[in-house]
Amino acid sequence: MVTIDKTRIPQHIAIIMDGNGRWANEQGLPRNMGHQAGVETVRRITSECVHLGVKYLTLYTFSTENWNRPADEVAALMGLVLSSLEDEIFMKNNVRFRVIGDMNRLPEAVRDKLRETEEHTAANDAMTMVVALSYSSRWEITEAVRSLAGCKPEEITEEVVSQHLATNFMPDPDLLIRTGGELRISNYLLWQIAYSELYFCDTYWPDFKEADLHKAIASYQSRQRRFGKTEAQVEEGA
Repeated sequence: MVTIDKTRIPQHIAIIMDGNGRWANEQGLPRNMGHQAGVETVRRITSECVHLGVKYLTLYTFSTENWNRPADEVAALMGLVLSSLEDEIFMKNNVRFRVIGDMNRLPEAVRDKLRETEEHTAANDAMTMVVALSYSSRWEITEAVRSLAGCKPEEITEEVVSQHLATNFMPDPDLLIRTGGELRISNYLLWQIAYSELYFCDTYWPDFKEADLHKAIASYQSRQRRFGKTEAQVEEGA
């Protein structure tokens, strides 16, 4: 049983939800069933994050590169996005829904449902769930550079760049979790995770339970976040 300090819960947790397809293959099921099982995990983890006091939960749902997957899998994933947004988990848990990514590539029905869900949950304030859909960090940074093209060089600061990113409404992640055993970031929030704590586990996303989330948070709490300072400076509060 892992014990976590509920006074030091990360404000923002980002997750790369990996392993749905491999989970399905090992169960002898179609890959789409793995994605469906992954939605059930999203419901559980969202509720637990609200319970713990997390303020932002950002989920890597569909990357720009995922458009290269077989057409039938992409279509099934888009259908799953539509069906999962019908879930009242947002209202039941007082969760605000936001989406980041290249919306222009999404089917019109998906875009409409995303906007509807954002509007429907806009007043919720227990936690904000952010879905990264048709998203990649290089796409996001490229868009930010384009929007800054007319600025004078001296006007472009780190703060200005951050304001032009899709994530400008929330703080950078404190903790990034990747499930499924892979040890890479996969083009996800590259600017924002400059000083995030990273946690990798072998558990496939459909099998990721509340206890696994607690383990990740316990690991986060065991570390000293220095942000470039020395250990002594952090301890002195410098």
